[in-house]
Amino acid sequence: MTRWWQILLAALTGLAVAISAIAVLAAGIIYPNLPSLESLKDYRPKQPLRIYTEDAALIGEFGEERRAVVRIRDTPKALTQAILAAEDERFYSHGGVDTLGVLRAAFSNLVSGGAKEGASTITMQVARNFFLSSEKTLTRKINEALLAIKIEHALSKDEILELYLNHIFLGQRSYGFAAASQIYFGKPLIKISVAEAAMLAGLPKAPSAYNPVVNPARARSRQLYVLGRMKTLGFISDSVYQQAKAQKLLIKYSPQNFEAEAPHLAELVRRRMHEKYGDDIYVSGMKVFTTLRLADQKAAINGVRQGVLEFQRRRGYAGPEGRVKLPDDIGEADKLIEDALLERAESNGLLPAVVISLDKSHLRVRLRSGEEVVLGSSELKFAQRFLSNKLAPEKRLARGSIVRVARIEARAPWQLTYLPQVEAAFVALAPVNGAIRAMVGGFDFSRNQFDHVTQAWRQAGSSLKPFVYSAALERGITPATVFDDATIAIDPAETGGTNWEPKNYDGTMEGPLTMRKALAKSKNLVSIRVLQGAGTQFTHEHIAKFGFDMARIPPYMTMALGAGEVTPLSLAAGYAVFANGGHAVTPWHLLKVTDKDGRVLESFSAPPARVAIDARNAFITTSLMQDVIRRGTATAALKLGRNDIAGKTGTTNEYHDAWFAGFQATRVAVAWMGYDRPRPLGSGETGGGTALPIWIRYMSEALRSSPEMPFTMPAGVVTAQIDPETGKPVDSGQGVSEYFFQEFAPAVEMSEPQAPAVPISPLEPG
Repeated sequence: MTRWWQILLAALTGLAVAISAIAVLAAGIIYPNLPSLESLKDYRPKQPLRIYTEDAALIGEFGEERRAVVRIRDTPKALTQAILAAEDERFYSHGGVDTLGVLRAAFSNLVSGGAKEGASTITMQVARNFFLSSEKTLTRKINEALLAIKIEHALSKDEILELYLNHIFLGQRSYGFAAASQIYFGKPLIKISVAEAAMLAGLPKAPSAYNPVVNPARARSRQLYVLGRMKTLGFISDSVYQQAKAQKLLIKYSPQNFEAEAPHLAELVRRRMHEKYGDDIYVSGMKVFTTLRLADQKAAINGVRQGVLEFQRRRGYAGPEGRVKLPDDIGEADKLIEDALLERAESNGLLPAVVISLDKSHLRVRLRSGEEVVLGSSELKFAQRFLSNKLAPEKRLARGSIVRVARIEARAPWQLTYLPQVEAAFVALAPVNGAIRAMVGGFDFSRNQFDHVTQAWRQAGSSLKPFVYSAALERGITPATVFDDATIAIDPAETGGTNWEPKNYDGTMEGPLTMRKALAKSKNLVSIRVLQGAGTQFTHEHIAKFGFDMARIPPYMTMALGAGEVTPLSLAAGYAVFANGGHAVTPWHLLKVTDKDGRVLESFSAPPARVAIDARNAFITTSLMQDVIRRGTATAALKLGRNDIAGKTGTTNEYHDAWFAGFQATRVAVAWMGYDRPRPLGSGETGGGTALPIWIRYMSEALRSSPEMPFTMPAGVVTAQIDPETGKPVDSGQGVSEYFFQEFAPAVEMSEPQAPAVPISPLEPG
């Protein structure tokens, strides 16, 4: 044996003796004063407030820590093996302190000339995370070792490992492996692969340094180390090792992990819970179940997203959002691309990307994941005006440009797009009781937290016309009443102070039209005459019955064209009155609140409904709106292939707002699009072309398994044959059938009154 090795052996022997002496001394002085282990035996981790749909899908989470508790028996074997391989291979054989590990680390550090390797066991990490700080002092290390021994005497190995699995910090505000699996991979722990298990098991050593979102290269290096250790220890075979090495991991770059996004509603819930329960909601594991339904919410999200993307395609490309100067050296370029993309967050599926090459036929971009995407010539055509060499480099689409790409649908081709300035909102209710089934308050909550469903007071445009026509029915005006679609001048006293010479949307006039045809075609000039016939004050009072804030709807002739302000939610509640046969319902969204163990703390039901209008009025106004879809401004909805839908488009002056409000017996829904600071959406961006497609996409999913439910004619409504052009009665077998209140029907042969429809309970689920 050489002299050097003799010195080293003597040093290690001396170290072992010193450690033993210190341990004996410490055990006598420190051990009796160690903290109680009750917090480990009765483990109650901080758990966030979680918000769910009616069908138990997670849609929101608020808390100091993202945590999901998992039992050791429910933990994949691959994960426990990966953790042991990475952190403590002798966990099941040592007594809390791994003496062999300490000596190995000491030897390694002595040889390398610095303290570079530790020897903390899993039990010691549990002791540190629950009771101690992370300061690097001898006193802390002694306390940690003694606590580990105490823990080993009090708990079984599986109990200790379970505490570790649930309590360890793993980056991205995640605590525990179950939460980390959802955050990094978007999947429950039980579904992770060996490769994913190795990635997660590599995090405890340095959660920031090995975070696959922030440091993908270092995370990959650590993962390969863990896989190698698993193979060396015999946990996995060579073939499994090779498979795991080759697997490309799909890392989630969004910090959220919900089955469907509903951040605006979740924020409503959070505020309400905080008002009642205070800050305890963020740590106690409280659960709140809402009236939302997962399928409805997904359909609404998809509708809004596609609606905005299609709007942007119509309006043209807005240009790159930045540029990074890429050198010829591939390694340097890769680093610059990675840094540039890490600075930009995904926005509702609009992914940041850097252009790495382009020619006359295609555009190649790189995503943050490293994937390269090729965009075809159609995208170059879309961005044509940004290809000019006359533009400044930062504005020109070229190599190094930072852009956005997206897919309208999962398997659709990639498209070039840009971060939208336009906003959109959507809300759907169960008409029978007002339960909110879907709610999208804006395009991207992370960029704009303003809730356009509940807070955006906007001009309603023609979507307010059905309420004016409903008032007219109460005054004896019928769907067959003829009005002149001709120019009209309104006295300043009837408009609130200015001369007004309104026009139809398309600038044309058709002369005499029945009220039915006028609503289907959204004729402004006829709507004004309808309001004149019903009376301004009477109509204002009638509209109030639908639950609107009447201070925002001035009692002037401008009501006929929707000059009043509404929110999408208040408009949906108003249309629900037509859909449910005349009852005014109050929108609501809370079902129940439970503690972390499922004990119910509060439960909720629909607010009482009240009769707002005659069921006959609701039925006939609905029939008028069915014609809006059948032969009016919303014929695009015919693609749904249903005869039980009704609704009305709305477009405000200069295309500032686009609306569609419509319903079926089980759903009433409103779609809106506009800018936060009102400005034109663009020529031709009407309710029927801009908002209606959102509504159609939602309804196509929401009603997919719903049979047709025709609106039932209530008692007191009769039909009579009329001439569709003049509105005058004709003999039986001629003309078309029209609905009338029995007392206002023409004096010709009429149908017998129908038996009353079975009333719909305002509390019946829908």
